[in-house]
Amino acid sequence: MNRLSNKIEKLSVFLRLLFSHRMGLAGFSVISLFVLMAIFSSFLGTVDPARTGAVENILKSPSSGFWFGTDDLARDIWSQTIFGSRISLTVGFVAALITVISGTLVGLVAGFYGKFVEEVLMRIVDFFMMLPELPLMIVLAAVLGPSMWNIILVVSLVSWPTTARVVRSQVLSLKERPFVEASRCIGAGSLRLMFGEILPNVIPLMFAQAVIMITEAIYAEAVLSFLGLGDPTSISWGMMLHFAFESGVIARAMWWVVPPIVSIVALIVSFSLLGTAISDVLEPGYKEKKGF
Repeated sequence: MNRLSNKIEKLSVFLRLLFSHRMGLAGFSVISLFVLMAIFSSFLGTVDPARTGAVENILKSPSSGFWFGTDDLARDIWSQTIFGSRISLTVGFVAALITVISGTLVGLVAGFYGKFVEEVLMRIVDFFMMLPELPLMIVLAAVLGPSMWNIILVVSLVSWPTTARVVRSQVLSLKERPFVEASRCIGAGSLRLMFGEILPNVIPLMFAQAVIMITEAIYAEAVLSFLGLGDPTSISWGMMLHFAFESGVIARAMWWVVPPIVSIVALIVSFSLLGTAISDVLEPGYKEKKGF
């Protein structure tokens, strides 16, 4: 019970420090806005984003009838922008979850066992890190086919080594700490030491890595969809840019490309601000400096 209340208290302090950080508060606020927009998209004056309209409504500029204008098939840009947030956030969160979990497990095992196990796992990590990320993602996405879940798989396959290397470095330091040695002396096994003693101390680092991975996943989805490797039946910000480029009317229909570009940039910048704030809060001495 004491351990649980201790963890709750630590989490409470962490959240208070994070929300008192200007960049953290700003980033979290914008991200929350996008999340709410994705959840309640049906209640924000939207229509089916894939539904085509009448000929006279093709490439309409923003107006009271079409807040963000229409595209070359008379589809509502406002609705596409709102519903597109679902795809970007889904790709970002799911890819980051898979990446952080897989990378953490590899880093945890490599750092804890060391020697031959570490050598083999780190050589695999080095191999993946040596490959150019974007060309590899493009090739994999082209081979696997256009699908949101294939994009998530591609991003996860390419991104996990960074997390593995960062976690391994932390584990190498943690496994020599007195609390781990004390648990080992009273007979704790390897699994207990890894998942009961070391992993809880790696979780803050996992959160910081997850935020970084989310930004990379959102950017990757936008790039792959723009290149035509996304699912054409699912409206995302990247697909909106792809359709706009394919239509050849970008120069006279800027209202078509500005909303997805602004949304992508705003979301990536917000996650970057949140990531910076988390890194600051996790720095040794930051809590004492703020009087906690």
